[in-house]
Amino acid sequence: MVRTARTGARPRHRVPRRPAIGAFGMTGPTTSRGRLALALGLTSAVALFLAFVPLHRHWFDLNVYYEAVGHWLRDGRIYDFTIPGADGADYGFTYPPFAALCMLPMTLFSWPAAITLSMVLNVAASATLLTWLIGPIVQRHGWNKWFAFVVASCLFALLEPVRDTFSFGQVNLLLLVLVFFDAWLLSTGRGRFAGYGIGLAAAIKLTPAIFICYLLITRRWRAAATATGTAAAATLLALAVAPGASRVYWTQALWDTDRIGVLSYVSNQSWEGVLARLVDPVPPSGVVWGLGVLAVLAVWAHRVRCAAAVGDERAGFALTGIAACLISPITWVHHLVWLIPALAVLVDSGLRPDAPPARRKLLLRVGAVVYVLLCSSVVWLWRFDSTGVDGFLGSNAYVWICLGLLIALPLRGARSAEMLSQEPHPARIP
Repeated sequence: MVRTARTGARPRHRVPRRPAIGAFGMTGPTTSRGRLALALGLTSAVALFLAFVPLHRHWFDLNVYYEAVGHWLRDGRIYDFTIPGADGADYGFTYPPFAALCMLPMTLFSWPAAITLSMVLNVAASATLLTWLIGPIVQRHGWNKWFAFVVASCLFALLEPVRDTFSFGQVNLLLLVLVFFDAWLLSTGRGRFAGYGIGLAAAIKLTPAIFICYLLITRRWRAAATATGTAAAATLLALAVAPGASRVYWTQALWDTDRIGVLSYVSNQSWEGVLARLVDPVPPSGVVWGLGVLAVLAVWAHRVRCAAAVGDERAGFALTGIAACLISPITWVHHLVWLIPALAVLVDSGLRPDAPPARRKLLLRVGAVVYVLLCSSVVWLWRFDSTGVDGFLGSNAYVWICLGLLIALPLRGARSAEMLSQEPHPARIP
């Protein structure tokens, strides 16, 4: 037995370095130079695509926010302001008054500066979200950290909901970060601080309020109370500062769905969007929509209880984001950033070491198909005519993805959770 001369101890053998493995089991470059070359090539290709991609939105929504809050300061009527949209509808400020308060600082900036601020905030939100979603996967598999994040960032940037969020100047990614900050707190044993992010997100936009229901269903009473109290406090603050705007919003603007847009427009990838396109130009049945919403909520409640039972916080939050997209009267394509956590769960499930190879291959293939569809802008092929079987299937493609993920998103079993918590992290690849 060979021992070192100085200590007599056995020589330490270095753990063999794992090659960088892609999300679909492909071996990546094994040298620093190879990784750098691939990262630069991939980044350049994505940047060129994004620079010339069709359907750039020219920061339309940001312009609505910017002009609406300026109009509000001038005459005090924020919900009277509208801008004509590409679908023929007039678009105005549709968020609660607290959101308007949060956006008031934009009036201190010029329009180019406001665009820059929106881009910087969305980049920061994207980086934060990717850190939470893929960080544990990267660490668990011992992949090269910077290379994995470059590849993930490029794939992330190609998703149509992400592209639209940036080019519309939307706030979806910021809200997603607020909500998943609470998910991170709950999953890391810091649950006593959870609830503030969800509460603020619900005060800015009503859709994230479903996450308060998630906290209630999973019996996170303290976090649910914190979220409810935070949302109420923010709403009351807006009421005190802007009583007129608050009265108009809660008694009139909130209930006027025509202010949000045309229900049958192909970008509306919600359950009500499906119904609206089926019966257009007749308004969809409120009873049929309500029954569908109840069915979605029943499936969602069952699945999040199952997720909570096995301690799969990520899947529980991901399922809630899916349900939010389905039950909202209007879910524009850019709102589908709420599906990104589900896509991460799907890919992570396909990389579990304890899963049968056939199941892993199936999950990764499904994840690849879902990803490609969410990058494809396929629904716009039926923008002007969604009739017929092909129109019904194609114009609602993202709705079918939501339904499939809601029903079949894999949950981490108790055995997987135990293995992953005990599994030593491999040596980091430099």
